[in-house]
Amino acid sequence: MRGNLVPPAASLCAAALTLSFLAAPAAATPSVAIPPHPALPRAAAPPRVPGATHSLRLVPLGPGHRAAPAHGRVRGPQGLPAREVPPFSLVGIVWDDATTELRGRAQVRTRPLGGRSWSEWRDVQTHDDDRPDLDSPESRAGTLRGSTAPLWVGASDAVQVRVNPEPAAGGRLAEGTALPSGMRVELVDPGHDPAPARPRAARGLSAPPPAPGPSDEEAASSAANFPLAPLGATEIPAVGRPESAKDVEATHVDGTNVAEGHPISDGHGAADPEAEPTDRPQQGAPDSGADNGDGSADVDDSDADSDLDAGRYVGPRPRIVTRAGWGADESIREKGFVYNKTVHAAFVHHTASGNGYGCGQSPSVIRGIYRYHVVSSGWRDIGYNFLVDKCGTVYEGRAGGVAKPVRGAHTLGFNTNSMGIAVLGTFGRSDPSSAALTAVATLSAWKLGLYGVNPAGTATLVSGGGNLFKKGSSVRLRAISGHRDGYATECPGDQLYNRLGTARSTASRLQGR
Repeated sequence: MRGNLVPPAASLCAAALTLSFLAAPAAATPSVAIPPHPALPRAAAPPRVPGATHSLRLVPLGPGHRAAPAHGRVRGPQGLPAREVPPFSLVGIVWDDATTELRGRAQVRTRPLGGRSWSEWRDVQTHDDDRPDLDSPESRAGTLRGSTAPLWVGASDAVQVRVNPEPAAGGRLAEGTALPSGMRVELVDPGHDPAPARPRAARGLSAPPPAPGPSDEEAASSAANFPLAPLGATEIPAVGRPESAKDVEATHVDGTNVAEGHPISDGHGAADPEAEPTDRPQQGAPDSGADNGDGSADVDDSDADSDLDAGRYVGPRPRIVTRAGWGADESIREKGFVYNKTVHAAFVHHTASGNGYGCGQSPSVIRGIYRYHVVSSGWRDIGYNFLVDKCGTVYEGRAGGVAKPVRGAHTLGFNTNSMGIAVLGTFGRSDPSSAALTAVATLSAWKLGLYGVNPAGTATLVSGGGNLFKKGSSVRLRAISGHRDGYATECPGDQLYNRLGTARSTASRLQGR
């Protein structure tokens, strides 16, 4: 058997459920071999498959704890003893009831594929509020599960998990701080990258985007204005800021086939008959704008004529890697698409999946998040409309057309008439790269411009319900907002959130305002 490990201490003190018992020095206990899963083959080279998800139920940790009940909350810590598993690269924890909050601390450690030593214990973000609205058709389908944020760990073949309830005052557990039932660790193998696209010249972030040839422009127009990109198209090339109405039309949205809140078939399946439209946001009273702390200010344009703006202030379109480009397995998502009526605002997120990835791994990270959202969490598709990596590459997220107002599952309570942009990484303490910020600004300048929105302005959205704004309330938000502006959460991390003022001013400038 490959690899040894040092297990956590074998007993717990019921009067003080803290993590200290898990921090025993390595010399304190003898090493033991990792028990293999009896029904699984010995970990070896990654299988040649598009991707896979392996789910393992968490069990009580320590003596004196009863097995988890079939329903209700679980008293005491839960976890998974160290074991070998099929190769995986992304890990998360899910549970049965999507409305139940996991109040506690979740940690994992992993062993790299082919290695012998273990990683340090790593925290998994327990609150994942980048998700569908709870009263949406996507939620009412009954497939949603509670879930943590996913964590990218790289190619691994062994895992250990521990989840400790949040202790109440005095170390005693209150009923409300027990763990949700049905917790499982989800181990996601993102599969292999698709065949590489034809070589392309590298371009600097500050250089103007290259002019596409006729064949590229034809592919770009198809991918931008129809539900699916042409079969095999791996990217939509960048184009400069439109200079005429004809240029705008080349990337604008034909709204005649967009029904708010209703899925539209993609040709592979029927539309969902349960989808219902939601109310269009009401415009709020104008304000004078607010200083962002970096010299920029928000400009109120919520009462502006969006039809006029849409023809004048459209930023350059960034190069976008399509779903085919990052290798999406289209067979696992729900068929058809759900659209909003328009796009009033962009919410910026971080994926909270960690920063330990290289730009060449970005497609794998996205495939992992996609499988986690759909297979593990029960969503219809990946939640974000777009994703951006640390090198500034923009990726198409939820299917339905990059220029269309596709309804995502990214900001609980504000998924209607908005879009979600997720930067791959965790930015509570780490700074986002300049390339990523430039990509967020460029993408916002283009997409918001198609709908007549000034990125430095404000917009009014109607809350679908959350922990900051009650359902049905009209809320004035910045056109480029952080996730925490619509929901009480740490997302997108302090360091990314504090740079959004720069993204707003850059996007406005790119629109030519």
